[in-house]
Amino acid sequence: MRIIKPYMSLETLKTVYHSTFNLVINYGLPFWGISPQSKKIFWMQNKIVRIMMGCRRLASCRNLFKNLKILPLMSQYIFSITMFIIKHKHQFTVNSEIHSINTRQHSNLHQPAPNLTGFKHSIYYSCVKIYNNLPLFIKQLADNPKTFELKLKNFLYFHSYYSEEFFQLQF
Repeated sequence: MRIIKPYMSLETLKTVYHSTFNLVINYGLPFWGISPQSKKIFWMQNKIVRIMMGCRRLASCRNLFKNLKILPLMSQYIFSITMFIIKHKHQFTVNSEIHSINTRQHSNLHQPAPNLTGFKHSIYYSCVKIYNNLPLFIKQLADNPKTFELKLKNFLYFHSYYSEEFFQLQF
């Protein structure tokens, strides 16, 4: 990226980014997105974004991601996991199907109790946890996949999540 930057516009650099690096990291992202190796990939993504924008090595990338409309690795992971749920919604159980008590979480997906650490790191457990932490105004669009995808992407562009901080948030 550093070699081609002087000869290309920012839009062309974004096209190169999306056609090479982004394509590679999106392949199988739901399965390896929270692995320890993802930190190295996120570091590389930050480095590429800094090069594209001509920033110094220690510059914060949070606003750079927003300006370029590029999702950081964790935001891409959240997006891909959530779209997986929308496409395979019939394979997940909603809390209202488990019990008839009208609670605040009745529209959330049922979170199974993890009895093994390996299950906590599985795609199924992560999917449910991420979906349940989405804001209600996005979850209500789950029946319309195109609108859901657009709103979710805009939400992730705005918040630009860097790590698993998303799991602790309550909207």
